[in-house]
Amino acid sequence: MKYKCLILDFDGTLGDTKALIVKTMQQTINELCLPSRTDAECAAMIGLPLKQTFTDMIPMSDEMGDKCAEVYRRLFDINNVKGIVSMFPHVAETISAVHDKGVTVTIASSRLIDSLKVFLEDMNLKKYISYVVSAGDVENAKPAPDMVLKTLKALGYNNDEAIVVGDTRFDILMARNAGVKSIGVTYGNGKPSELRDAGADYIIDDFSDVLNILSKS
Repeated sequence: MKYKCLILDFDGTLGDTKALIVKTMQQTINELCLPSRTDAECAAMIGLPLKQTFTDMIPMSDEMGDKCAEVYRRLFDINNVKGIVSMFPHVAETISAVHDKGVTVTIASSRLIDSLKVFLEDMNLKKYISYVVSAGDVENAKPAPDMVLKTLKALGYNNDEAIVVGDTRFDILMARNAGVKSIGVTYGNGKPSELRDAGADYIIDDFSDVLNILSKS
């Protein structure tokens, strides 16, 4: 296969975390008496680092941004009961098949490492994942290329040997900024038009099509 390294986003690409994230964001906004935002406005921020989801969405001080992140994490731990987040259709079997074909499977997520590891373990995906980069592992978050470049350097791949899969423009722009190809999925938090405008090389409606793209490479 042309692509030897598959770099996967998590939220909205592998795990259906939208309802959990939006609920926790709304609770955070309410607890801190911040200006209200719609569920759609909250969902549009998914994919950014936690603090930035609030500072980009609501005008606030840097200190309040830190407070939002602190409150969100506390509420998230309460809301995140086992089994509340499910995988999207065909994720598990596709990742298994890609792994069996010798492709290195990695994660590049704006989520912090602790919750990410729990999700991967609960979904029985950890055994397929060779490398994980989380929000705390890089200086610059998506859409900067840092996560991709860190992965390539750690594993020894060139940028033409890797491909990114994500559901938002932040994922696609990250890939583009790193000089790698990208696949946008339409079932997550981003709109197909946003994925196209960001420069996605492929746009798919079902995760199983990742294997088809890799097999044709």
